[in-house]
Amino acid sequence: MLDIFLKTLPFFGLIGLGYFACRTRFFTEEAAAYLTKFVFYFALSAMLFRFAATLPVSEIFDAQFVYAYLSASLAVYVLAIALSLLRGKSVEEAAVEAQCAVSGNTGFMGIPMFFLLLGEASTGPMLMVLTIDMLVFSSLIVILITGSRDGRMSLGILGTVIKGLFKNPMIVSILLGLIWSQTEIGLIGPADEFLTILGGAATPGALFAIGASLAAKSAERVSVASWLSFLKLIVHPAAVALAAFWVFSVEPFAALVMVAGASLPVAGNVYILAQQYGVAPQRVSSTILISTAVSIFTITGIIALLQG
Repeated sequence: MLDIFLKTLPFFGLIGLGYFACRTRFFTEEAAAYLTKFVFYFALSAMLFRFAATLPVSEIFDAQFVYAYLSASLAVYVLAIALSLLRGKSVEEAAVEAQCAVSGNTGFMGIPMFFLLLGEASTGPMLMVLTIDMLVFSSLIVILITGSRDGRMSLGILGTVIKGLFKNPMIVSILLGLIWSQTEIGLIGPADEFLTILGGAATPGALFAIGASLAAKSAERVSVASWLSFLKLIVHPAAVALAAFWVFSVEPFAALVMVAGASLPVAGNVYILAQQYGVAPQRVSSTILISTAVSIFTITGIIALLQG
């Protein structure tokens, strides 16, 4: 376990560096925002496109994998909503809390970190996790919040969801990469080198940007945030492990990557959605801060346990 901890330490060191740079005002919030934009629209998009364009669809899509991750995540999602409603929270708040319980920082943290930590073979499963998170759960929170406010479902809600998906560069990059892979043309030398160089900035840039974004967040509502962090870091990977290893018998390495992906801390886009809709942004902010800090131990422990 110590060996794995030492391997993960540099990744969290980059997060800490970003946090320190922004906390001390050496890096302004505006600078951090532009760095995040560069990573989101350029570096990470180049990395995802290249991965998707060079991988056969068969190495990315696996029905048993989808069933396992989706069923386990939906179970945790429903549990989080039920517990939130039992505490007297609104449907909108319940949807945001449920999103915290299942939506991990796959794009900025998981894919680049596990690529270096677990090898290139982890890319296909992580792309599948990211796609499910984006297509299903990022859509579900919009549907629940908007539907709750309107009192009904409408085509307008579905239009908002579809528009949001096609404005997300991670989804677009993966989709275009998969389309390119079907042409069997491959990536020509200069194009491949260009994407490799640009995509190489994704890992340090994304981790630094995560730390910088955490510097602006405060640990308010700690008790609720701690509970939501427990759901995300412990309950979610446990449910995914149960589904992957015992219910659907997913291929062992893909199952390991899936469970490791489920152990990632809460994604930053949950805060963006909470702020956009004005639903419990402080609660989400605290959960992201706490779950990211604790994940250095939970990710290490879960990978060590699974590899063992």
